[in-house]
Order: sequence, then C-alpha cells, then structure tokens
Amino acid sequence: MNAVAVVPGSFDPITLGHLDVIERAARLFDEVRVVVVHNPEKPGGLFTAEERVAVIEKAVADAAFAGTVTVDSFGSGLLADYCIRLGAIALVKGLRSQTDLVYETPMAIVNEHLAGVETVFMLPKPENAQVSSTLVRQVITLGGDVTPYVPRAVIEAVASR
Repeated sequence: MNAVAVVPGSFDPITLGHLDVIERAARLFDEVRVVVVHNPEKPGGLFTAEERVAVIEKAVADAAFAGTVTVDSFGSGLLADYCIRLGAIALVKGLRSQTDLVYETPMAIVNEHLAGVETVFMLPKPENAQVSSTLVRQVITLGGDVTPYVPRAVIEAVASR
C-alpha cells in the first residue's frame, strides 16, 4: 500500500517551518502532496496560488527529499473530497501554539468523519515556533529581511518582483 499524506496550507509564502513539516512528513509517508488551498479567512496575499505552487516546487527541488513530494493547488470544495480522490490516509499539519491546536482540532475531527483521513500534528523546531506566513508577509511589505525565515525560493521570488 502506498501511504499518501496531504500537507495543506495557504503557504503565502512558504516558510522554513512549513518546509520542515514537509520534510518530516516525507520521512513518514511514501508520498506527500503539498496543496496550496484557498483560505477565505485570509484576504489578499503576497503571491497568487500559481506563484505559490512554483515557489514551493523550487523550494522542494532544492531539498534532499524532493523525490517523494509533489505540489498541487486546490481552489474550492472540501479538502476531505480532495483527500478521497487522492487516496490520502493522512493530513499533516504543523502546530505552533495552543491557538493553532484549538483552530485545527475541529477540522481534524470533521475530516476524519467525512473522509476517514487522520490528521497528524507536528510541533515546530524552536527556531520556527513563532514564525508565520502573516509575519513574513508583513516584514516583506515593510522592506525587512526575511532570509532567516524562508527558503531561498521565496527570496528569489520577492526579488524578481
């Protein structure tokens, strides 16, 4: 059996914390699908969905685990339905705080009910625990240096604008 996991997120932009979760998921599952999802609770954004997919593909290609990870986007509908179509057995989510756990727990319960897919929560490395895409976007918008928080592919994408 090919154990497939989905790592969903808005990834606007992808951070080193996201990349760490993806790499760790790649060690646990035969195949990992990173999925850029549209989150209606997050207005606007730094990159389009297509740009995010391209940046994530570049970041993953630069990493040692690239062979087992693919990147996709998912614009609308239930993530549970996407998991069923893919045959995924798990969703993998990073948790930075208790707030993330409170937010993610009901979704994990519903996804298990709708699709029979388990949610695997991963804690961040300490250096990534407080870094969010929102924070990174703010620093980029204000002209700050985000090099310690994001993969090289994000720096290159921002510089090319």
